[in-house]
Amino acid sequence: MRIGIDLGGTKIAAIALSDSGGALAADRIETPVGDYEDTLTAIHAMVLAIEADTRRTGSVGIGIPGSVSATTGLVRNANSVWLIGKPLGDDLSALLDRPVRVGNDANCFALSEAVDGAAMEHRSVFGAILGTGVGGGLAIDRQVLEGVNRIAGEWGHNSLPWPKSDELPGAECYCGRRGCIETYLSGPAMARDHFEHTGDQLDAASIAARDQQGDGDAGNTLSRYEERLAKALAGVINIFDPDCIVLGGGVCNIARLYENVPRLWSRHVFSDQVDTILTPPRHGAASGVRGAAWLWPDNNN
Repeated sequence: MRIGIDLGGTKIAAIALSDSGGALAADRIETPVGDYEDTLTAIHAMVLAIEADTRRTGSVGIGIPGSVSATTGLVRNANSVWLIGKPLGDDLSALLDRPVRVGNDANCFALSEAVDGAAMEHRSVFGAILGTGVGGGLAIDRQVLEGVNRIAGEWGHNSLPWPKSDELPGAECYCGRRGCIETYLSGPAMARDHFEHTGDQLDAASIAARDQQGDGDAGNTLSRYEERLAKALAGVINIFDPDCIVLGGGVCNIARLYENVPRLWSRHVFSDQVDTILTPPRHGAASGVRGAAWLWPDNNN
């Protein structure tokens, strides 16, 4: 079996998958925020508990909100800052007495949807996370494409393509720059845009609900968001040209995106026809942990 761990900022989720992708066991606990050693201990205990429950051993994959440096083997760019600079993979391998694979959580999302999710019929997949932050991952032939620097698919900290004059210079981003895609397309970015135009403090889900009720201000906020998302995804299509784009994160639940964004992105894609499919995820919030398990494409356990 394959064991996947989704190491998030507030929770750690675990799942065991059969060769066919069926869930054999699952667990979820709160993340020991700020404590690296307790985080290692918690993951170790979850794996052992799953193996005791299933009476089987498994390969182990870990999805994290960051990446592992190809040079140092240490975690970098992690929202869970207590992981930064730590040899997470090596430490867990030592604890579990087996190899452990560590992947970016957006890569895990893309992999999950490519293997047996919404994009399973497609060869090339871009997974776009639209949540508290904005991330992305690439999968080709059901395998993650990491890139030589292990940053393939990281679109959130590129500039928004073709910005309008009233969108410049863009909001400050935690990375130290202005106008990053994340500052336009995250859930908090949508809420900020709505507040700046209306004075109403609403989150993305509430804005979508107001739109469903016929609220014109909410509809205008979503229209601005859709135009920005269309431009940002057009940039991905122009470079990677994926068969399928799967949206994840809390914003992916807004149904109108899947009709409106493909209609809008055509004017920005350098092609006479755009056949790329935009779709919601099949596995939803479970895609990350399932993708961590699929970091091991061949399972001999």
